Amino acid sequence: MALGTAASADGHGPLTVFGTWLGPDQAAVEAVLDGFTAATGHEYSYVGSDSSEQQILIDAEAGSAPNIAVFPQPGLASDFASKGFLTPLADGTDDWIRENYAAGQSWVDLGIYGGADGADDLYGFFFKADVKSLVWYSPENFEDAGYDIPETMEELKALTDQIVADGGTPWCIGLGSGAATGWPATDWVEEMMLRTQPPAVYDEWVANSMPFTDERVVAAIEEFGVFARNDDYVAGGAVATTDFRDSPKGLFSSPAQCYACCHADRDRPL
Repeated sequence: MALGTAASADGHGPLTVFGTWLGPDQAAVEAVLDGFTAATGHEYSYVGSDSSEQQILIDAEAGSAPNIAVFPQPGLASDFASKGFLTPLADGTDDWIRENYAAGQSWVDLGIYGGADGADDLYGFFFKADVKSLVWYSPENFEDAGYDIPETMEELKALTDQIVADGGTPWCIGLGSGAATGWPATDWVEEMMLRTQPPAVYDEWVANSMPFTDERVVAAIEEFGVFARNDDYVAGGAVATTDFRDSPKGLFSSPAQCYACCHADRDRPL
């Protein structure tokens, strides 16, 4: 995730922070921000939203953007920079990143975008990165069924078919996430693109120089569809609205509703 300044602080009132976290996650981020207040004496005001991408655009266009915004996608931050909605970070921030991050220059490069004035500036830095594109499973369920762990995509597809032939359901997949429903599918498609195309092609896609109708993008989407669009493969049938936070529960029910899933935070990945 990239942290970008969405508006310059005017020196009056608390520092306004906008992010994606609600509930227990909001309590955790506010505990971090409490540490900021204790260290600096500056108060803050945090607002979270499960429709953050839409809300931050509304706020920016209305001229009421927060001082700091958390962007789940670097591409979104790039769009904001090009529209003049972001303020470059202070001089020397790039040096701090190089000194404190492994392979620091690469992280600096990821936070540099073209602004409305045509200049490239550092607008954000990454404070959190998640490992994704992992398939999760329960070792006990695999052992009980006598299934081996697949090591290739071909073996994963073959195992999926075998589980169906044995009367089971291979996958728990959830794409629901409120107004942001569908984002887990993008993680799948990104992984499929990396598996089916050279890195340079993926870079073209990230740079928005390749349309979504490109045959290589369509092929990656269809590769994801092999798993997600088959009613026999997915617990509850082919899904679009099952909440991604609920989908892993099928691994741990008794009897298990599925043998593999994504976006789980328990057990171990394949």
